[in-house]
Amino acid sequence: MPNPKHILVIRFSAMGDVAMTVPVLRAFTEQYPSVKITVVTKAFFKPFFSGLKNVEVYAADLKGKHKGVIGLYKLSRELKALNFDAVADLHNVLRSKILKFFFAGKKVLQIDKGRTEKKALTSGKIFYQLKTTHQRYADVFEQLGYQIDLSNPEFPQKAELTPKLKSFISNPENKTIGIAPFAAHESKMYPLDKMEVIITELSKEYNVILFGGGKKEVKILDAIATKYNNVSSVAGKLGLREELDLISNLDVMLSMDSGNGHLAAMLGKKVITIWGVTHPFAGFAPFNQPEDHALVANREQYPLIPTSIYGNKYPEGYENAAGSITVATIISKVKTTIPAKEAI
Repeated sequence: MPNPKHILVIRFSAMGDVAMTVPVLRAFTEQYPSVKITVVTKAFFKPFFSGLKNVEVYAADLKGKHKGVIGLYKLSRELKALNFDAVADLHNVLRSKILKFFFAGKKVLQIDKGRTEKKALTSGKIFYQLKTTHQRYADVFEQLGYQIDLSNPEFPQKAELTPKLKSFISNPENKTIGIAPFAAHESKMYPLDKMEVIITELSKEYNVILFGGGKKEVKILDAIATKYNNVSSVAGKLGLREELDLISNLDVMLSMDSGNGHLAAMLGKKVITIWGVTHPFAGFAPFNQPEDHALVANREQYPLIPTSIYGNKYPEGYENAAGSITVATIISKVKTTIPAKEAI
Protein backbone atom coordinates (compact mmCIF):
# COMPACT_ATOMS: atom_id res chain seq x y z
CA MET A 1 0.00 0.00 0.00
CA PRO A 2 1.52 3.38 -0.99
CA ASN A 3 2.30 5.98 1.66
CA PRO A 4 -0.53 8.48 2.16
CA LYS A 5 -0.31 11.75 0.21
CA HIS A 6 -2.82 13.66 2.33
CA ILE A 7 -2.81 13.13 6.12
CA LEU A 8 -5.50 14.37 8.48
CA VAL A 9 -3.93 15.35 11.82
CA ILE A 10 -6.18 15.55 14.89
CA ARG A 11 -5.14 17.61 17.95
CA PHE A 12 -7.94 19.66 19.52
CA SER A 13 -6.24 21.00 22.69
CA ALA A 14 -4.59 22.10 25.01
CA MET A 15 -2.56 25.12 23.89
CA GLY A 16 0.87 23.73 24.85
CA ASP A 17 0.13 20.31 23.34
CA VAL A 18 -1.06 21.87 20.06
CA ALA A 19 2.04 24.11 19.98
CA MET A 20 4.22 20.98 20.40
CA THR A 21 2.87 19.60 17.11
CA VAL A 22 4.28 22.57 15.19
CA PRO A 23 8.03 21.69 15.19
CA VAL A 24 7.12 18.12 14.22
CA LEU A 25 4.90 19.24 11.34
CA ARG A 26 7.52 21.78 10.23
CA ALA A 27 10.15 19.03 10.08
CA PHE A 28 7.68 16.75 8.26
CA THR A 29 6.87 19.31 5.57
CA GLU A 30 10.56 20.11 5.04
CA GLN A 31 11.42 16.42 4.66
CA TYR A 32 8.31 15.35 2.70
CA PRO A 33 7.30 18.43 0.66
CA SER A 34 4.89 16.54 -1.60
CA VAL A 35 2.62 15.37 1.23
CA LYS A 36 -0.37 17.49 2.25
CA ILE A 37 -1.39 17.91 5.90
CA THR A 38 -4.77 19.06 7.20
CA VAL A 39 -4.80 19.84 10.93
CA VAL A 40 -8.14 19.58 12.72
CA THR A 41 -8.03 21.83 15.77
CA LYS A 42 -9.78 24.76 17.42
CA ALA A 43 -9.99 27.91 15.29
CA PHE A 44 -8.12 29.84 18.01
CA PHE A 45 -4.93 27.85 17.31
CA LYS A 46 -4.87 28.59 13.57
CA PRO A 47 -2.02 31.18 13.84
CA PHE A 48 0.33 28.45 15.14
CA PHE A 49 0.41 26.84 11.71
CA SER A 50 0.79 29.90 9.48
CA GLY A 51 3.94 29.68 7.41
CA LEU A 52 4.02 25.87 7.38
CA LYS A 53 4.18 24.61 3.80
CA ASN A 54 1.43 22.24 2.62
CA VAL A 55 -0.39 22.56 5.97
CA GLU A 56 -4.00 23.69 6.17
CA VAL A 57 -6.11 24.06 9.29
CA TYR A 58 -9.71 22.90 9.52
CA ALA A 59 -11.46 24.54 12.48
CA ALA A 60 -13.45 22.21 14.74
CA ASP A 61 -16.25 24.04 16.55
CA LEU A 62 -16.51 21.64 19.49
CA LYS A 63 -18.78 23.92 21.53
CA GLY A 64 -21.07 24.72 18.61
CA LYS A 65 -21.93 22.83 15.43
CA HIS A 66 -19.45 19.99 16.12
CA LYS A 67 -20.56 19.42 19.72
CA GLY A 68 -21.40 15.89 20.91
CA VAL A 69 -21.64 12.72 18.85
CA ILE A 70 -23.96 14.24 16.25
CA GLY A 71 -21.67 17.24 15.88
CA LEU A 72 -18.64 14.97 15.44
CA TYR A 73 -20.54 13.02 12.79
CA LYS A 74 -21.15 16.32 10.95
CA LEU A 75 -17.44 17.13 11.31
CA SER A 76 -16.51 13.71 9.90
CA ARG A 77 -18.71 14.34 6.84
CA GLU A 78 -17.07 17.73 6.26
CA LEU A 79 -13.59 16.24 6.61
CA LYS A 80 -14.29 13.28 4.31
CA ALA A 81 -14.99 15.80 1.54
CA LEU A 82 -11.31 16.84 1.76
CA ASN A 83 -10.28 13.38 0.44
CA PHE A 84 -7.52 12.59 2.91
CA ASP A 85 -5.79 9.18 2.77
CA ALA A 86 -4.91 8.56 6.42
CA VAL A 87 -5.45 9.88 9.94
CA ALA A 88 -2.77 10.75 12.50
CA ASP A 89 -4.56 11.16 15.84
CA LEU A 90 -2.11 13.10 18.03
CA HIS A 91 -4.72 13.54 20.78
CA ASN A 92 -6.24 10.09 21.36
CA VAL A 93 -9.13 11.11 23.60
CA LEU A 94 -12.83 10.17 23.52
CA ARG A 95 -13.69 12.92 20.99
CA SER A 96 -10.99 11.90 18.54
CA LYS A 97 -11.90 8.22 18.98
CA ILE A 98 -15.54 8.94 18.10
CA LEU A 99 -14.43 10.99 15.09
CA LYS A 100 -12.16 8.17 13.88
CA PHE A 101 -15.05 5.70 14.21
CA PHE A 102 -16.75 7.60 11.39
CA PHE A 103 -13.66 7.16 9.18
CA ALA A 104 -14.12 3.41 8.78
CA GLY A 105 -12.02 2.15 5.87
CA LYS A 106 -9.34 4.84 6.24
CA LYS A 107 -5.88 4.12 7.64
CA VAL A 108 -5.97 5.44 11.20
CA LEU A 109 -3.09 5.64 13.71
CA GLN A 110 -2.94 7.30 17.12
CA ILE A 111 -0.36 8.50 19.59
CA ASP A 112 0.87 6.12 22.26
CA LYS A 113 0.81 8.42 25.28
CA GLY A 114 2.92 6.03 27.34
CA ARG A 115 0.42 5.97 30.19
CA THR A 116 1.98 2.93 31.90
CA GLU A 117 5.48 4.40 32.15
CA LYS A 118 4.09 7.81 33.12
CA LYS A 119 2.15 6.16 35.93
CA ALA A 120 5.35 4.41 37.03
CA LEU A 121 7.15 7.78 36.98
CA THR A 122 4.57 9.57 39.13
CA SER A 123 4.30 6.64 41.57
CA GLY A 124 8.08 6.65 42.15
CA LYS A 125 8.74 3.21 40.61
CA ILE A 126 11.03 4.74 37.98
CA PHE A 127 12.90 8.04 37.61
CA TYR A 128 14.44 8.62 34.20
CA GLN A 129 13.72 10.54 30.99
CA LEU A 130 10.71 9.16 29.13
CA LYS A 131 10.17 9.64 25.41
CA THR A 132 9.31 13.27 24.59
CA THR A 133 5.86 14.25 23.40
CA HIS A 134 7.46 15.54 20.18
CA GLN A 135 8.94 12.10 19.53
CA ARG A 136 5.61 10.44 20.35
CA TYR A 137 4.00 12.65 17.69
CA ALA A 138 6.77 11.78 15.21
CA ASP A 139 6.25 8.06 15.93
CA VAL A 140 2.68 8.27 14.58
CA PHE A 141 3.97 9.55 11.24
CA GLU A 142 6.62 6.84 11.19
CA GLN A 143 3.85 4.24 11.43
CA LEU A 144 2.29 5.91 8.39
CA GLY A 145 5.57 5.37 6.49
CA TYR A 146 7.30 8.70 7.17
CA GLN A 147 10.28 8.78 9.50
CA ILE A 148 10.89 12.33 10.76
CA ASP A 149 14.31 13.61 11.78
CA LEU A 150 13.86 16.19 14.55
CA SER A 151 17.58 16.70 15.18
CA ASN A 152 18.19 19.69 12.85
CA PRO A 153 15.11 21.86 13.22
CA GLU A 154 14.41 24.96 11.16
CA PHE A 155 12.50 27.91 12.55
CA PRO A 156 10.72 30.92 11.07
CA GLN A 157 12.35 34.35 10.85
CA LYS A 158 11.54 36.95 13.50
CA ALA A 159 8.29 38.73 12.73
CA GLU A 160 8.33 42.39 11.72
CA LEU A 161 7.06 44.33 14.70
CA THR A 162 4.24 46.84 14.31
CA PRO A 163 4.46 50.16 16.19
CA LYS A 164 1.94 48.73 18.68
CA LEU A 165 4.18 45.73 19.44
CA LYS A 166 7.32 47.87 19.56
CA SER A 167 5.69 49.90 22.34
CA PHE A 168 6.05 46.91 24.71
CA ILE A 169 9.86 46.97 24.34
CA SER A 170 11.08 49.75 26.61
CA ASN A 171 14.68 50.06 25.42
CA PRO A 172 15.47 48.65 21.94
CA GLU A 173 19.19 48.58 22.80
CA ASN A 174 18.64 46.04 25.59
CA LYS A 175 18.00 42.30 25.28
CA THR A 176 14.36 41.32 25.84
CA ILE A 177 13.08 38.64 28.20
CA GLY A 178 9.55 37.26 28.19
CA ILE A 179 8.29 36.06 31.57
CA ALA A 180 5.14 33.93 31.90
CA PRO A 181 4.69 33.40 35.65
CA PHE A 182 1.35 31.54 35.60
CA ALA A 183 0.33 27.92 34.95
CA ALA A 184 -2.90 25.92 34.96
CA HIS A 185 -2.21 24.72 38.51
CA GLU A 186 -0.66 26.68 41.37
CA SER A 187 1.60 23.70 42.14
CA LYS A 188 3.39 24.36 38.83
CA MET A 189 4.00 28.04 39.62
CA TYR A 190 6.94 29.85 41.15
CA PRO A 191 5.84 31.93 44.17
CA LEU A 192 4.78 35.35 42.85
CA ASP A 193 6.62 37.31 45.55
CA LYS A 194 9.88 35.62 44.54
CA MET A 195 9.08 36.08 40.86
CA GLU A 196 8.67 39.79 41.47
CA VAL A 197 12.19 39.90 42.95
CA ILE A 198 13.45 38.25 39.72
CA ILE A 199 11.55 40.76 37.57
CA THR A 200 12.95 43.66 39.62
CA GLU A 201 16.51 42.42 39.24
CA LEU A 202 16.32 41.56 35.53
CA SER A 203 14.60 44.84 34.61
CA LYS A 204 17.77 46.70 35.62
CA GLU A 205 19.59 45.30 32.58
CA TYR A 206 16.91 43.87 30.27
CA ASN A 207 13.52 44.67 28.82
CA VAL A 208 10.97 42.43 30.56
CA ILE A 209 7.63 41.57 28.94
CA LEU A 210 5.04 39.76 31.08
CA PHE A 211 2.70 37.20 29.49
CA GLY A 212 -0.53 35.75 30.86
CA GLY A 213 -4.29 35.61 30.38
CA GLY A 214 -7.50 35.68 32.39
CA LYS A 215 -8.83 38.68 34.33
CA LYS A 216 -7.00 37.89 37.57
CA GLU A 217 -3.65 37.41 35.82
CA VAL A 218 -4.08 40.61 33.79
CA LYS A 219 -4.66 42.60 36.98
CA ILE A 220 -1.63 41.11 38.78
CA LEU A 221 0.74 41.54 35.82
CA ASP A 222 -0.42 45.10 35.13
CA ALA A 223 0.22 45.98 38.79
CA ILE A 224 3.76 44.57 38.61
CA ALA A 225 4.50 46.29 35.29
CA THR A 226 3.52 49.73 36.60
CA LYS A 227 6.04 49.45 39.47
CA TYR A 228 9.21 49.04 37.43
CA ASN A 229 11.04 50.66 34.54
CA ASN A 230 11.63 48.45 31.47
CA VAL A 231 8.73 46.14 32.42
CA SER A 232 5.52 45.88 30.39
CA SER A 233 2.60 43.46 30.38
CA VAL A 234 0.86 42.21 27.25
CA ALA A 235 -1.73 40.23 29.21
CA GLY A 236 -5.19 40.93 27.80
CA LYS A 237 -3.84 43.46 25.30
CA LEU A 238 -2.98 41.35 22.23
CA GLY A 239 -4.51 38.76 19.98
CA LEU A 240 -2.72 35.42 19.58
CA ARG A 241 -1.13 36.36 16.22
CA GLU A 242 0.32 39.56 17.74
CA GLU A 243 1.53 37.67 20.81
CA LEU A 244 3.37 35.16 18.62
CA ASP A 245 4.98 37.98 16.62
CA LEU A 246 6.23 39.56 19.85
CA ILE A 247 7.48 36.22 21.23
CA SER A 248 9.43 35.68 18.00
CA ASN A 249 11.42 38.83 18.87
CA LEU A 250 12.35 37.76 22.42
CA ASP A 251 15.89 36.75 23.32
CA VAL A 252 14.64 34.28 25.93
CA MET A 253 11.35 33.15 27.49
CA LEU A 254 11.20 32.30 31.20
CA SER A 255 8.08 30.25 31.86
CA MET A 256 6.59 27.60 34.05
CA ASP A 257 5.79 24.11 32.73
CA SER A 258 3.08 25.80 30.66
CA GLY A 259 1.91 26.86 27.21
CA ASN A 260 4.02 30.00 26.78
CA GLY A 261 7.23 27.98 26.96
CA HIS A 262 5.98 25.81 24.08
CA LEU A 263 4.96 28.86 22.01
CA ALA A 264 8.45 30.30 22.34
CA ALA A 265 10.11 26.95 21.59
CA MET A 266 8.09 26.37 18.42
CA LEU A 267 9.41 29.74 17.19
CA GLY A 268 13.01 28.72 17.89
CA LYS A 269 13.48 30.88 20.98
CA LYS A 270 15.61 29.98 24.00
CA VAL A 271 13.32 28.84 26.81
CA ILE A 272 14.11 28.47 30.51
CA THR A 273 11.44 26.58 32.42
CA ILE A 274 10.66 26.39 36.13
CA TRP A 275 9.17 23.11 37.39
CA GLY A 276 7.18 22.50 40.57
CA VAL A 277 5.43 19.17 41.18
CA THR A 278 5.82 18.12 37.52
CA HIS A 279 9.11 17.11 35.94
CA PRO A 280 10.64 17.20 32.43
CA PHE A 281 11.21 13.44 32.60
CA ALA A 282 7.51 13.00 31.71
CA GLY A 283 8.35 14.29 28.21
CA PHE A 284 6.74 17.74 28.21
CA ALA A 285 9.83 19.97 28.16
CA PRO A 286 9.77 22.63 25.40
CA PHE A 287 11.24 21.63 22.04
CA ASN A 288 14.96 21.67 21.30
CA GLN A 289 16.11 23.08 24.66
CA PRO A 290 19.22 22.01 26.62
CA GLU A 291 18.49 19.85 29.68
CA ASP A 292 19.93 22.48 32.00
CA HIS A 293 17.32 25.00 30.83
CA ALA A 294 14.77 23.08 32.93
CA LEU A 295 15.11 24.25 36.53
CA VAL A 296 13.54 21.61 38.76
CA ALA A 297 12.39 21.66 42.38
CA ASN A 298 14.65 20.20 45.06
CA ARG A 299 13.89 16.45 45.18
CA GLU A 300 15.70 15.99 48.48
CA GLN A 301 13.13 18.34 49.96
CA TYR A 302 10.28 17.01 47.79
CA PRO A 303 11.17 13.36 47.04
CA LEU A 304 7.77 12.44 45.54
CA ILE A 305 8.23 14.72 42.52
CA PRO A 306 6.83 14.25 39.94
CA THR A 307 3.58 13.84 41.86
CA SER A 308 1.50 13.94 38.66
CA ILE A 309 1.89 14.53 34.94
CA TYR A 310 -0.22 17.70 34.78
CA GLY A 311 0.39 19.14 38.25
CA ASN A 312 -3.19 18.61 39.41
CA LYS A 313 -2.31 16.05 42.13
CA TYR A 314 0.21 16.45 44.91
CA PRO A 315 0.54 15.66 48.62
CA GLU A 316 0.05 18.27 51.30
CA GLY A 317 3.02 20.62 51.60
CA TYR A 318 4.05 20.30 47.96
CA GLU A 319 2.11 23.29 46.59
CA ASN A 320 5.17 25.58 46.80
CA ALA A 321 7.75 23.03 45.63
CA ALA A 322 8.93 25.33 42.81
CA GLY A 323 9.95 27.85 45.47
CA SER A 324 12.82 25.52 46.46
CA ILE A 325 14.64 26.81 43.36
CA THR A 326 16.46 29.92 44.53
CA VAL A 327 15.94 33.36 43.04
CA ALA A 328 19.70 33.56 42.48
CA THR A 329 19.67 30.30 40.47
CA ILE A 330 16.99 31.59 38.12
CA ILE A 331 18.60 35.02 37.63
CA SER A 332 21.98 33.39 37.01
CA LYS A 333 20.52 31.00 34.43
CA VAL A 334 18.90 33.87 32.52
CA LYS A 335 22.06 35.98 32.60
CA THR A 336 24.33 33.16 31.43
CA THR A 337 21.88 32.16 28.69
CA ILE A 338 21.44 35.73 27.44
CA PRO A 339 24.20 38.06 28.70
CA ALA A 340 22.82 41.60 29.03
CA LYS A 341 25.79 43.06 27.14
CA GLU A 342 27.89 41.43 24.45
CA ALA A 343 31.50 40.79 25.46
CA ILE A 344 33.79 43.28 23.77
